Amino acid sequence: MNHMAGSAAGALDLVVVDLDGTLLHDGETFEQRYLTQYSIDAANRLRDAGVRFAVSTARPVSTAKPLIDRLPVDACVYLNGALIDFAPRKSDYALLTSGRVPDDGHLLRIGFSSQRACEICRLLLDEFPDLRLGIVMNDVRYTNFDVSVFWRTQTWRMTDFHDVPMGVADKIIIFPEPGQCRRLRELIPPDFDVSISEGVMWMLMNPLANKEHALNLLAEHMRIPLNRTAAFGDDLIDIAMLQAAGRGVAVANANPKVIDVADEICPANNDDGVAKWFNAYLS
Repeated sequence: MNHMAGSAAGALDLVVVDLDGTLLHDGETFEQRYLTQYSIDAANRLRDAGVRFAVSTARPVSTAKPLIDRLPVDACVYLNGALIDFAPRKSDYALLTSGRVPDDGHLLRIGFSSQRACEICRLLLDEFPDLRLGIVMNDVRYTNFDVSVFWRTQTWRMTDFHDVPMGVADKIIIFPEPGQCRRLRELIPPDFDVSISEGVMWMLMNPLANKEHALNLLAEHMRIPLNRTAAFGDDLIDIAMLQAAGRGVAVANANPKVIDVADEICPANNDDGVAKWFNAYLS
């Protein structure tokens, strides 16, 4: 495992970068996490050198797009892989949150019916009546609790999961208590995959909605071999993506399990580690 590798380690055609805990600096609240000009400049230098740049995040459009719009992106993966934008310059907020898929195919949605999502939520609540959970669809959170305890700016609607609109849901989010986790996992139906973000939020997804699958789709769409890609991350949901990429890079603040599987380690997110890796690669 290398701590920092330069261009001698192999040429790249695509880098895919996680946001929270990886490219972004930490903040006291979710909304205060931020992108530095140093990172923006390094991403632009990389893109100017001919390396395509993509972001892959668990964030929805509302909190990711303002950050993504400051970066030289060739593609964006939102919602942990449930929404993939292969041509960001064609997509505004209204389109990304409309539930529509344009005829040109530049957007891909990988979700499940909101009816099925409601069935699962009611099933889980039968076992755990006090469980905090919700459905994310078209950038609205349909939840049984006030989401402002986690996100102050995200749109949400209180529901009992009998009145959620028809549509394609992106994910089910769950905030279990520690004593609920073992039984909760047993109740998850086989048509959903579970991933856990920052050790707190469970996400029930379409099995094809994940960062590894998204990386494969990006590489295929751009006609880039996986061995000419690099992926950067910090959390458990990034592991499969890092393993699939030609070079998997963990920031120094990453979960120890991410560090263990990474090919390389760059400095921490609060030290602009990804940007420093970019600059070392270009030197």
